[in-house]
Amino acid sequence: MSSAALKEQLHGLVNSMFREGLLDEQFTQLQMLQDANNPGFVAEVVALFCEDSERILAELTKYLDQAVVDYQKVDAYVHQLKGSSSSVGAHHVKLACIEFRQFCEDNNRDGCARSLNMVKHEYCHLRSKFETMVQLEQRILAYESKQQQ
Repeated sequence: MSSAALKEQLHGLVNSMFREGLLDEQFTQLQMLQDANNPGFVAEVVALFCEDSERILAELTKYLDQAVVDYQKVDAYVHQLKGSSSSVGAHHVKLACIEFRQFCEDNNRDGCARSLNMVKHEYCHLRSKFETMVQLEQRILAYESKQQQ
């Protein structure tokens, strides 16, 4: 597949992520920071976001599985995830975190459990799309570096 075809496929994927509401304008800002000197910038940021999110989701699961829930700690982790989601433009994850924080404020265990499931669902859906996006970017870079040789 040619570089142009791969780029078109990548462009279509990212556009569909915007149409679905998975991404917001912050992701566009992130893309603008990527240039020829740092062609893997977006992929690096996405990878860090995913690593951080996996860790936070594991912590949230652990805290909500305890007999007595420390809602302040749960809220602190949800706040952290909301911040990192905002910074990469993960719109649906951020919205799910906003709702989750309200249940933490209300000390609502069932609401927190439902919200955690929603955040996990939104995150997994986004991560799947991000994985495809990163693979396409890597294929484009490999193709272009091969063409320059």
